Amino acid sequence: MKIAKAVVLHFLLSLSLLCNAQLNTARMMEIGRNALYFEDYVLSIQYFNQVIDSKPYLHEPYFFRGLAKFYLDDFVGADEDFSVAIAKNPYIAQCYQLRGMCRARMDSTVLAERDFRMAIKYDPQNPNLWQNLSVLAMQENDWDKASQVVDSLLLFSPRNSGAYMLRSRISLNLGDTLHALSMAEKAVVNDKFSADVYDARAMVHYEMGNYESAEADLDRAVELMPARSNSYISRALVRYHRNNLRGAMNDYDMALYVEPGSFYAHYNRGLLRMNVGDDNLAIEDFDKVLDIDPDNTMARFNRALLRDAVGDYKGAIEDYSRVIEDYPNFEYAYACRAKSRRKYGDNKGADADEKWLFKRQLDIYNKGIDAVKEEYSAENDKTRKRSDSNVRNYNKMVVADDAYSKQYTTEYRGKVQDRNVFVELEPIFVLTYYRNDGELETLPHYCKPLEELNSQLNTSLLITNDERALSANEAERRFDNINLLSKSIADNPDVANGLLLRAIDYYLVQDMETAMADLDKAILLNNASWELYFIRSFVRYRLLETEQMGDGHDGILLKQDSRLPSLDYRLVKDDLDRVVELQSDFVYAYFNRANVSAKLSDFKSAIVDYSRAIELNDRFAEAYFNRGLARLYTGNAEVGVADLSKAGELGIFQAYNVIKRFAAVVK
Repeated sequence: MKIAKAVVLHFLLSLSLLCNAQLNTARMMEIGRNALYFEDYVLSIQYFNQVIDSKPYLHEPYFFRGLAKFYLDDFVGADEDFSVAIAKNPYIAQCYQLRGMCRARMDSTVLAERDFRMAIKYDPQNPNLWQNLSVLAMQENDWDKASQVVDSLLLFSPRNSGAYMLRSRISLNLGDTLHALSMAEKAVVNDKFSADVYDARAMVHYEMGNYESAEADLDRAVELMPARSNSYISRALVRYHRNNLRGAMNDYDMALYVEPGSFYAHYNRGLLRMNVGDDNLAIEDFDKVLDIDPDNTMARFNRALLRDAVGDYKGAIEDYSRVIEDYPNFEYAYACRAKSRRKYGDNKGADADEKWLFKRQLDIYNKGIDAVKEEYSAENDKTRKRSDSNVRNYNKMVVADDAYSKQYTTEYRGKVQDRNVFVELEPIFVLTYYRNDGELETLPHYCKPLEELNSQLNTSLLITNDERALSANEAERRFDNINLLSKSIADNPDVANGLLLRAIDYYLVQDMETAMADLDKAILLNNASWELYFIRSFVRYRLLETEQMGDGHDGILLKQDSRLPSLDYRLVKDDLDRVVELQSDFVYAYFNRANVSAKLSDFKSAIVDYSRAIELNDRFAEAYFNRGLARLYTGNAEVGVADLSKAGELGIFQAYNVIKRFAAVVK
């Protein structure tokens, strides 16, 4: 009887634990979806990771993690997660749709179309799927195919205003403005209370030159959606064409009130302020433009003109010089710089610019104007596309390029991939008592050898690569500890442990050289201690970093740099080699050794060690991040981006910014 009761009790306890595990998993999913809803994408990924670890057979956490990555512009990582979700449940249309959108953004249009068509197979009445298929055709400039897809959509969804707006845009690109207007009218009829339809019809009126009608539509759009900057920017442009400069200025003010970082509003308002003589405020606008886009030559040239006008000749000369670097045959820039140099008192520089202009005029005279006409003249339009590279259009209002791929997604605020981060390797790991407690942490760093060391030394060392500065009280505590350890060492000079602990304290109070001296002595006493070599390696590394900062070095050092202290770095590697020899599964030794190799631009060796670290710990976020950067540096973009995606998945949000910036560069 007792045995039977014990069996029943054990069964009930097991059932209770199982229910709790299910409840916790469901709770993690709920919290993750809440974080996703509130656009905290990186945090949501951490929760979905926990669900995947607990129940890897479910498709939902992979789907939602993929969605979070999609919002972070990590299309490679999102593609992988959606693929896993599809493998686990191949009947979810939304998985195919989102994977198709990822592939479209990565220009894999054939695969994207296949996914969109699979999504339509499982959800044929979903208008969004048909619209995405049409947008894909527009992205490929296949306007006939795009129109056929939208026409098919309108057969079963004849009141779909979004489809009519797409059809209107397609007709505009085919040059059929009357049909475009007809489609836009139908969009308005079917959705009179949507700002989008009035924006769309205003665009058609604008293209047709019907500025009064365009403004009326934009008035209605602003009335319906007063907190959207695009309508104000569009209406400002229409008002500019109607010579209502004050009204245009007011609209740009409103656009910037709604969206303070708008490139178009700052640039165009700067031009308007420039035209009305409000030079100082115009300079502020072009300062903002250059903060957003530091390589925008036209904004820089406008700022140069304004700086000259307000008497900042030095600043004007600097800006003109940057423009001339980008456009060495821009005659007007030389003429303007010559005037600024003359005013600044640089007569020699002014003479050089005027001499260049004279030679340029002779060259044009001898070759004929037709030989340089393409680079010499500006277009007659009052506006230019943002992608326009003709610097002679510097004084024209800027409008957006047509970018149909952007219609796949909605713009979200607060994306971490939009936070510009300085692209550098995740730093080396060190032993310390302190670390930063960040808002978002990667997986905790733990290793059995360190646990054994703490037990042996009766201390609480931890390993981290996110050190922090000590507070005054903490520094005082370390100095007190140094005094206590010094007395102990004096009494027991042949014991290495006291020297080890004092070396760490000296390191923490930034006395690297004394720490090195203690470690050298300790190693003489005990040359079989992996921790002594590991500590000496990172103390020496930090000492070298400090010296290089004084020499003007930063980041990755090039092998051909004659000032490179390669011997000292080799000593760091020697210590790490010894750590690996004594403790072959100590993952952080491989990571740190890889960082030293990368520091010396030996990326192949670095990749080998990062890979070994990942073999030992397949959740090592920092190793994925650094290996991703190393692979990018060696030209292996595909696997590099995959590594960065994995690093982001494991909690290093900077990876998403790097992925986005790398994608922008390669395009």
